Amino acid sequence: MGVRLMVVDDHRLLAEALASALKLRGHRVLAAAAPSAGAAELVVSRSPEVCLLGTAGPAEPGVFDPVVRIKKERPQIAVVVLGPVPSPRGIAAAFAAGASGYVRNDERIEGVERAMLKARAGEAAVAPQLLQQAFGELLHPAAQPDDEGARLLQLLTPREVEVLIRVAEGEDTRVIAAGMAIAPSTARTHVQRVLMKLEVGSRLEAAALAARTGLLERVQRSRSGQGPSGGSGPDRAQGLA
Repeated sequence: MGVRLMVVDDHRLLAEALASALKLRGHRVLAAAAPSAGAAELVVSRSPEVCLLGTAGPAEPGVFDPVVRIKKERPQIAVVVLGPVPSPRGIAAAFAAGASGYVRNDERIEGVERAMLKARAGEAAVAPQLLQQAFGELLHPAAQPDDEGARLLQLLTPREVEVLIRVAEGEDTRVIAAGMAIAPSTARTHVQRVLMKLEVGSRLEAAALAARTGLLERVQRSRSGQGPSGGSGPDRAQGLA
């Protein structure tokens, strides 16, 4: 029997892609949305059996506040968090807030489905290898952890960063071109360059990689005046001309 669920993620493209995949596997998706602020209210109002809640930063303060509210108002809803490879603190914070599971946001659809079913049955849904990896980090912390988001950001010009943001928001080539006041052929070229530099084969993979590494959050912070956005090349020298 299929699960009655909702998919909530800050990146609409990811939410809708995951929802479509789960519908094809016989599950009833009540909504697929990307509200960060109103996530809890939306889930509480629709009252699914399971909520898949995406997050890009499981260690950030307040990131699991929606889980707390959902469990307070609808304790019967099982919340499964979708996020990057977490630290032990991130996993602990998710479960302390009331989550029933934690799944990597690059997990195969079969793994997401297994977690949903376990959560609906009242079981904790965390892959053993994920726990091993997380607690291995606790036992053997890296002296200087590799900042994958920063490394990827340095590969892209400012204009390519803007294209990546638009791709992650689900815009197609025509909308990207209109929003950036460039020709569709130019927009298509920028998209292809982004995919090539990130070494991914599709827009969905690019959006997932950006979310998993925190690249988009880093760009948003830099645009708020907390530092340069990174990147190099002729676009930077020409001021995005």
